[in-house]
Amino acid sequence: MNTVDAHQHFWAISRGDYGWLTPALAPLYRDFGPADFAPLAQAAGVARSLVVQAAPTVDESRYLLDLARENPVVAGVVGWVPLDAAAAPALIAELAREPKFKGVRPMLQDLPEDDWIARAPLGPAIDALIEHGLAFDALVFARHLPHLLTFAQRHPDLRIVIDHGAKPPIAEGDAGWQPWAERIAELARLPQIHCKISGLATEAGPGWTDETLAPYVDHLLANFGARRLMWGSDWPVLELNGDYGGWHACATRLTAKLTDDERAAIFGGTATTFYGL
Repeated sequence: MNTVDAHQHFWAISRGDYGWLTPALAPLYRDFGPADFAPLAQAAGVARSLVVQAAPTVDESRYLLDLARENPVVAGVVGWVPLDAAAAPALIAELAREPKFKGVRPMLQDLPEDDWIARAPLGPAIDALIEHGLAFDALVFARHLPHLLTFAQRHPDLRIVIDHGAKPPIAEGDAGWQPWAERIAELARLPQIHCKISGLATEAGPGWTDETLAPYVDHLLANFGARRLMWGSDWPVLELNGDYGGWHACATRLTAKLTDDERAAIFGGTATTFYGL
């Protein structure tokens, strides 16, 4: 199986644009680069990866593209542009000339307005993404999903992937199941919406097991199907509540009941097609 990690990060703290990354997040407060990722990926049989932005700056997108040029394992970069800025279409056109630039991700979870995605003047930027064949990663919680639905219905030709299964509040147990489950199912009815099985370990409590995560993976499978799901590690954020090999093995067990073709889609085929790797 040509396994693709559809969601991982690199960062260098000295760059200074990771506002969320503070010493309070001790396991993450250091540099993480390709040399750290390579042995983890090799041990898990991961051949290629998508590196996703972790700072809301164009400079970081250029930094990730520099790393991608030097490291064949990096098959693509999902970067950041100011989508509501007048300069956004030109920036998108410029970045799209880089063969490994595959999409953009606004950090919706960090914005003060939950409905920004539905009401901001994003039309020119979204048209540019569609024109250049780029994807849109949605970093959201359940509370953002009604607004993401409005946005997706407005732009049916935009390929959208929901990161981390929309971060279900797994640590809350049964109390966190709704409205996440209903809202994710509603979005899954739109054919251009895909979803990443990533980040679930981070949303679970300490000591999570296969049984902890199984209902969430099963719900995503039931609604999106294997061919609109893609596995990602969310490394190194994963280090807050798990490890690379453990999460990969868990995801492998949780999808063991699927056919070979379905597993191949989740662990590489969907990401390859969706991002045009």
